[in-house]
Order: sequence, then C-alpha cells, then structure tokens
Amino acid sequence: MAVKLSERAAQEVERFRKEHDFGDDMVLRIEVAGGGCSGFEYKLNFDDKFDETADSKYESFGVAVVVDKKSALYLDGTTVDWYESLEKQGFTFENPNAVKTCGCGSSFQA
Repeated sequence: MAVKLSERAAQEVERFRKEHDFGDDMVLRIEVAGGGCSGFEYKLNFDDKFDETADSKYESFGVAVVVDKKSALYLDGTTVDWYESLEKQGFTFENPNAVKTCGCGSSFQA
C-alpha cells in the first residue's frame, strides 16, 4: 500500500506550492515524529531531497509524496484529505494503523 492524497488535498498542496513559488523539484514530505498528546504526530513539509535507499515516493493527482521508510511503517494505507469549515481548515489523516487518535487530528497512537 501507499500514502495517498485526496484530490482536494492535492489541489491545496499545489495551491500552496504556487503561492510560495516552490518549483516542481519540491516534493511533499510526510513524516511521523514522536510527540503530540497521543504519542506520534504527523509532519508535512516541502523538501527538495529524495533518497531512494531511505525514502519511498508516491504520486497522487500529480503531486509527488515522499515518506521515509521508518514513517512508512506507521503511514502505510493512509489517505491525506483536506477539510474546510467555518471553524477550521487543514489536512486530515485517515490512518488505518492508528489505534487511537487525539481530538486535534494531528496526533495518534499506533
């Protein structure tokens, strides 16, 4: 399995890339780091580095997504979506590996 972006999430990534003048060589890096109220938290960044031995690379709706192999253990099968309402907006994570998530939506337990 892979890490996927929904079509709406891919549109937001592309909007952000253009707004900040990031070139096509910049990929979206998704990572898992220790922290947050449930033990792990998601990190999204743009990166111009890709190491074939340390990273996996996927593509969703024309957006290159890179995940390091350690994070891939926790993210396999995850879909990143974009949520927007009057109260808040941002990326959401549908992670089948999470056994518990925090109300904030950016922290999980595996």
